[in-house]
This record gives sequence, C-alpha cells and structure tokens, in this order.
Amino acid sequence: MHRTEHEAGREVAQASGTKEVAIVIGILLSVIAVTLVTYWVRSGGVEASAESGVVTAQITETPRPQAAAPAPAPAAPEVVHADVFFDFKSVRLRAEAVRVLQDKAALMDRAHTWAVLVQGHADRQGPAEYNKVLALRRADAVKQFLIELGVPENAVRVVTIGAEGALCEEATLECQQLNRRVHVEIRRLGRAAGRPVRAVLAHGDVLDAPAGR
Repeated sequence: MHRTEHEAGREVAQASGTKEVAIVIGILLSVIAVTLVTYWVRSGGVEASAESGVVTAQITETPRPQAAAPAPAPAAPEVVHADVFFDFKSVRLRAEAVRVLQDKAALMDRAHTWAVLVQGHADRQGPAEYNKVLALRRADAVKQFLIELGVPENAVRVVTIGAEGALCEEATLECQQLNRRVHVEIRRLGRAAGRPVRAVLAHGDVLDAPAGR
C-alpha cells in the first residue's frame, strides 16, 4: 500500500511538471505568433501605403548660401566740386587735401573725357598782386598733383582769382583760413578712352612760399 502511494505521488509530480512545460511552451508560441502577426501587419501596411502613394519621402535640403551679387559701381557724376585748403604762407598740400584730390580724381573713369578747372585763392592780407601770385602757385600745386594721379595735363586749366574770390570777409583766423584755398571743378565731357587715375602721395614736391598768405 505504501509503495502504491509513492508511485502515485511520482505520477502526480510528473504530470505537474509536464503541465508547466506545456504552459511555458504555449506562452513562447503565443509571443512568437504575436510578433509575426505584428511584423506582417506593419510590412503589409507600409507596402500598401507605398502602392497607393500615401507614403512620401520628404527630404529637406539645407539651402545653400548664395554669394551676394557685387554692388554696381556708382556712376560718376557729370560735375564734381571740391575745395582744398592751405596753411598760412604755404603752397604745400595738406594730408587732408591729398585725400580729397585722390577721391575726386578716382571718379574720372577712362570711358569719358574730362575738363578740370583749378581756381587759386588767397586771403586779403598783404599786397593784392602778391596774393595773386600765391594763389597761382597753390593752383599749380593742385594741378601737378592731379597730373601725378593720372589726369591728362591738357585736361586741366588753371585760373587765378586771388583775394577777390574770398568766401569770408571777417578778420578772424577761421575766416582767413577759408580764403586760403583752391577750388576744383571736374566736369565730364563726351565718351573717350583716357589714362587710368592712380593714387599716389605727395612727398614734399611742392615748396612753401617765401612770403604772403
């Protein structure tokens, strides 16, 4: 009787173990089946969408930076005016006067012919005749520098005005400084080839006047 109960217990244990194995296998099969179904559904859905044109590939390209178009060169004006000023008793070009003449001469492109009028002035101090000579020397200094910049010599005309063309009548230093000047008028004429205008600096090629204003 005891032996029969022992064998019965073993049979129950084996049956229980077999049942547990069957449960685990069933779970694994279910997981595999679910995975396969899910994969099939997704694959079929993507293919169907692709066939019907629903799925579209969107490619976003980063816009390439475009080089900025060079700004067109400003057209040279038909008439250019400029004043350059001189120190007391001097016909030497100041650094500021050099820059002004360089800027104005650079506007004279080679596609046109130009006429340049250089007007020499002086203040009212001292003899009138001497002031005219001083005004002429100042105008000549400007003319020579323009020629060095490439302006054709035959395009430059010099006029001496002296103290008669004074801008200011007061006796102050500031007023007299305004009168010690050369006025430059650059006028564009017809179209023609010309020499290039180059930028150079004056290095003492104009001497101080021995006297005068």
